[in-house]
Amino acid sequence: MSYTVENLEKSMAKLTITVSAEDFEAAMVKSFNKNKNSISIQGFRKGKAPRKMVEKLYGPEVFYEDAANFAIPDAYEEAAKDSGLEIVSRPEIDVVDIGKGKEFVFSATVALKPEVTLGEYKGLEVEKKVVKIMAADVNAELEKVREQNSRMVTVDNRGIKKDDTAVIDFEGFVDGEAFAGGKGEDYPLVIGSHSFIDDFEDQLIGKKTGDEVEVNVSFPEEYHEASLKGKPALFKVTIKEIKNKELPKLDDEFASEVSEFETLKDYKASVKKSLTEKRKEEVKREKENEVIEKAIENISVEIPEAMIDEQVQQMVQEFASRISSQGISFEQYMQMTGMTPNALMGQMKPEAEKRIKTRLTLEAIVKAEGIKASDKEIEAEMEKMAAMYQMEVDKVKEMMGETEREQIAMDVAVQKAVDLIVKNAVEVEKSEEEKEE
Repeated sequence: MSYTVENLEKSMAKLTITVSAEDFEAAMVKSFNKNKNSISIQGFRKGKAPRKMVEKLYGPEVFYEDAANFAIPDAYEEAAKDSGLEIVSRPEIDVVDIGKGKEFVFSATVALKPEVTLGEYKGLEVEKKVVKIMAADVNAELEKVREQNSRMVTVDNRGIKKDDTAVIDFEGFVDGEAFAGGKGEDYPLVIGSHSFIDDFEDQLIGKKTGDEVEVNVSFPEEYHEASLKGKPALFKVTIKEIKNKELPKLDDEFASEVSEFETLKDYKASVKKSLTEKRKEEVKREKENEVIEKAIENISVEIPEAMIDEQVQQMVQEFASRISSQGISFEQYMQMTGMTPNALMGQMKPEAEKRIKTRLTLEAIVKAEGIKASDKEIEAEMEKMAAMYQMEVDKVKEMMGETEREQIAMDVAVQKAVDLIVKNAVEVEKSEEEKEE
């Protein structure tokens, strides 16, 4: 195998790779063995016709596609590694010359990691943020906990109010005829949720358990069922039960039930401390993001489109994996949302470009500052990975090759670059005009 490299515009390169005639012949043999059982020649049982006979009847071209597919991966991998190029995309393969008994020549067009010209990344100004938790913040958190510990109680002595849950039977009619999907039994309808069309829920307010109500509504013009669009409808509704959410009283007993504290005062103090720590972490992340964004604004780089496409593909795979863990296939999601893969990739493209710029900027700072990851830091990262996957550290190390270890080292160095630019950032307070805005 031999190759040449041609540097193209916008951080692209083309490798022209030559596979020896001997190696290509070996690929042709593999192709023949793969396909021979599907080839029929009179006078021979399937798979028994000699290759020369097959090539005489059909031409050697019948084996070229699979032979190329056998030859390309190893040859490309060897050339890519030997070239020392920092390739950041999948190769776009084109066959240059192919023929029996000849050298096989193909080209691989790839995106290379682009050069970054750093701008200012030290002394960047960021907004100073003060962590201050107010009584209202604590009360809001307590209300969340009360909601989580609420219970539904049946109401018998009054009519339906907003925020009640009415358990109803219903059946809908259009032009005097019941329509498909318009019937339900023991349906828990939250009044004010607007989960039913038009003012359906409003017409139940004041009604009591046992009441039979006729509700008149009109389907919206944009309703998903074409036969019902814009049509007036009558729903016959029976109120079977009225339920109301009951929140626990905010007192010492509540505090002791939902926490390790015996008094509401101590519980509130704990909630405030927890919110303060949480907000400190948020402020830290916000500061990091602001500093990184400013550093990115100051760089000069031309990102090859193929590199962005590669990142988009990776993000789509991550997205598909996330929804799959929720029991939804990628195809189902596309059908449910009316989205197309191309539209989804288009939506992801700006974020993909931002991710690439972020990584390129931070890696350029790593290089400029000579930042290195120590063996101790790499070891600590491996321990974190082992804990995450519930594995022994030694097992994690066994699974990792040199490439994976280098990636961990770079990830550590990148985080150290983030720490460096955050440490050197200058915090400034908002002006009065900005505060008013």
